[in-house]
Amino acid sequence: MIENGFWVFGYGSLVWQPGFDCERRHIARLSGFARSFSMRSIHHRGSVADPGLVLALDQNDQSYCDGVAFYVAPAIARDTIEMLRERELVSSAYLEQVHPVTFRDGTSEDAVCYVMDENHVQYCGSLSLEQQAQIIAHAIGGRGPNTEYLYNTAAHLRELGIEDNDLNWLEVRVREIVKA
Repeated sequence: MIENGFWVFGYGSLVWQPGFDCERRHIARLSGFARSFSMRSIHHRGSVADPGLVLALDQNDQSYCDGVAFYVAPAIARDTIEMLRERELVSSAYLEQVHPVTFRDGTSEDAVCYVMDENHVQYCGSLSLEQQAQIIAHAIGGRGPNTEYLYNTAAHLRELGIEDNDLNWLEVRVREIVKA
């Protein structure tokens, strides 16, 4: 599948910083999963001593996640999937899976998706929004402040017309905490 080109679904930083070339991109919906800050980040947006939070896809049959699907051409498919695996599977908290995504025109394609392994030690799906805000407001990792990750993701989703009420609430609350 990969060698013939592939789709990859972005729902967090891949939306605003994919790090690879794509031939096409479309707003897409992944059913059966919800976007949430349910992964402790010990590399990119936090540390082992002071973990941050990054977005993950939690399986939820009653939900869906809107994001961006990117088509990677065959000529760069192998290099791109290797880069994605290095980036997304750094701590094995995500599982690489293939799921159908639906574009706004009603068509669908199978896409590589990085979903949360709920049995992994970094999973923290039970945190309240206030707990998430407190962590995000203070954590810093190898790729910078956790606030930057939240602000960029929320802003880019809004620009694409993708509404995420939890992210919007977190953005407002984290800005309040940082000002205090």
